[in-house]
Amino acid sequence: MYRKILIAYNGTPESRSALAECVRLAPGPLTEIHLLAVINPPQSIVVGEYAMVPMLGLEEDLLAERDRMQEELSAGLKCLTAAGLAVHTHLEVGEPVPVIRDLVEKLAVDLVIVGHSRQKSLAMRWWRGATDTLLVEKMRCSVLIASYPEQAPE
Repeated sequence: MYRKILIAYNGTPESRSALAECVRLAPGPLTEIHLLAVINPPQSIVVGEYAMVPMLGLEEDLLAERDRMQEELSAGLKCLTAAGLAVHTHLEVGEPVPVIRDLVEKLAVDLVIVGHSRQKSLAMRWWRGATDTLLVEKMRCSVLIASYPEQAPE
């Protein structure tokens, strides 16, 4: 039995399938469930060799994205608590792969659950970082890949 489970969640149908997989695992009352939403900020514009100019409106965009992701996180929490699970939520800013990896190490997570769609490349942001590093290569724990159920395998 897993002692600590981390679910990567962003409110998409694919990530909701990760919630469903966690519920299907029927973790016991001693299992810690951690629900993580990651705000992936846009890159700054690089001017010359050293200067970086932030994009116009970046702060407002980040605040709006933080509010949106907080709402998604609350919806995910509601889904899991309705299934009788005790959940800790985390809202982080950064590249998803390093954020997930760091939280896995910090919390000593046994299992990471991520959603995946075979047809949507945006789901790959949970899989790949900015340098195309695969999530599974960075984890020192098991990774469960929840496939979006409404899409038939090819």
